[in-house]
This record gives sequence, C-alpha cells and structure tokens, in this order.
Amino acid sequence: MFLDRWLKPRPAKLAGAKLYASAVAQARSATFYRDYGVRDSLEGRFELFSLHVIFLVERLKGQGEAAAETSQAVFDAYVKGLDDAFREIGVSDTAVGKKMKKLAGAFYGRLKAYDDAIGGFPETTATREFIARTALEERSDGDAAALTTYVIKVREALAAQPLDALLQGDVTWPNP
Repeated sequence: MFLDRWLKPRPAKLAGAKLYASAVAQARSATFYRDYGVRDSLEGRFELFSLHVIFLVERLKGQGEAAAETSQAVFDAYVKGLDDAFREIGVSDTAVGKKMKKLAGAFYGRLKAYDDAIGGFPETTATREFIARTALEERSDGDAAALTTYVIKVREALAAQPLDALLQGDVTWPNP
C-alpha cells in the first residue's frame, strides 16, 4: 500500500502534464511565427512556451489546494520539458543544471513582468510592451498588438472554463 501511493501518479501530476502538453501544442501554432512575427528559434519557442504556462499558472492561482498542486505540476512538466530539450540537443549533463537555473530565473522574471503588465487592464500598453520585450525580442517587425489581443482572448477563455475541467487537465485554447 505504501509503495502504491508513491508509484501511482497523483491526479494533479497527470492534469499538469496534460495541461503542459496542451500549452506546448498551442505555443507551436504556426500563426505565432508566420503572422505575429515570433521568431521560430529556441528563444522564440521558449517565450511562447513560457507565456502559455504563465496563462495556466495565473488561471489556477488562488483557486484552492488542488489548483495549487496542479499549477505546480504544470510548472514541473515545463521544467522537465526544458531539461529534456537541452539533453536532446546535446547539452552536456554538467551544463544542463546551469542552463536550467538561468531559465528558471528567466521564467520567474517573466511571470512577475506579466503580472505587472496585466495589472493595468483594461489599459493594454504595459501588456503590449511586455509582449514586444519577450515574445518579439524587442524587434520591430512583430505584431505586438495582435499578440496582446491574443493574451486578452486567452485570459477570457481560461476564466470561462470550469476549474474542474482544468483540474482534469482539459483546456480549450482560443485560435491565435
């Protein structure tokens, strides 16, 4: 019985893995790269993966213990995904830890900047500046206004989705 508890995946862990996989699939939508000007590069993908994880973390924040566990599981799946990606591209085991520490810091910085940016809603200037700085890497050829509209659309769509569905790992993303 003791081992069963440790070997059997917890519902939050399963839901977190499903939510993360869905966030990755959404972040890989061609529209972001083709139409909105996000570079199809390691950096561009990192920014979009991070943004979609932030959407989920934000939606689950303050929704109780099960939501907190699921949010942590989303983050854990995100970290594991980054770690796996580094190993796939041939980063040495000794360097992975250093890179992961740097990316964790970058993620938390973006999470704080995102929270600050959306704190000004319905005014969207800060959000547009956040998008330009992160997802568009301060390049002038991206469409920060369209990505800001997408951010608003995602926040509204996630807010409308039942918490119970999210806690099961079910999420519906709007079209970019």
